[in-house]
Amino acid sequence: MGNAVSTQDIRRLSLLLVDDDVDLCELMTEYFGDKGFAIHCVHNGRDGLSCALEGKYALVILDGMLPVLDGFEVLRQTRKRSDVPVIMLTARTNQLDRITGLETGADDYLPKPFAPDELLARIHAVLRRYHKSPVAESDVLRVGPIQLETSTGMVRSNGEIVQLTAMELQILELFMRSAGRIVGRDEVSAVLYQRKSTPYERSLDVHVSHLRKKIEKSGSHLIRSIRGAGYVFAAGDE
Repeated sequence: MGNAVSTQDIRRLSLLLVDDDVDLCELMTEYFGDKGFAIHCVHNGRDGLSCALEGKYALVILDGMLPVLDGFEVLRQTRKRSDVPVIMLTARTNQLDRITGLETGADDYLPKPFAPDELLARIHAVLRRYHKSPVAESDVLRVGPIQLETSTGMVRSNGEIVQLTAMELQILELFMRSAGRIVGRDEVSAVLYQRKSTPYERSLDVHVSHLRKKIEKSGSHLIRSIRGAGYVFAAGDE
């Protein structure tokens, strides 16, 4: 991570699609081929996990329901060994699937059925976050026990390396740069999604919860939720 990437660069990247719907895979292969992407399809979770860990794909599009090994287990196993960006495909009516995917480390989710152009837009957004440019004013942020190297995306908590997804990394940087002040939900949502948050949206809370679990292992309370207002990065103060 850490290298700036243009739209033209993104379009030359290879994607992995893990879905047992062969017709959908053929449609996506044709659609993304026309957009300049190379897309590789596999149809079960075992092969999906193997391919995701090869390190040659810029992003994984992962269905939640797969034969052999379900998509959520594929994601869990992938996150143990890789921070490759993952977009989950979930059943429209199953909110639990979406929350589970985000809690497990997905960078975004898209309910089925979906329009290919919406998936394309989400891919661009996730990849831009993942290949975020170095921040000019500082290469290293330090707040309390947390250290963030903005050019590489490396995070340390009390000296130990913490693996974050691209979404979690962006939230952490925003919180660290705003340490001590309340960061409203709309502000976080504007940075992540370029829109206001909605009263019923759970994805932001899930990402923050997942980030909190990863960086607060020592028992400190770094990220505080302020009811009706947002969040405060408290630099480890009790």
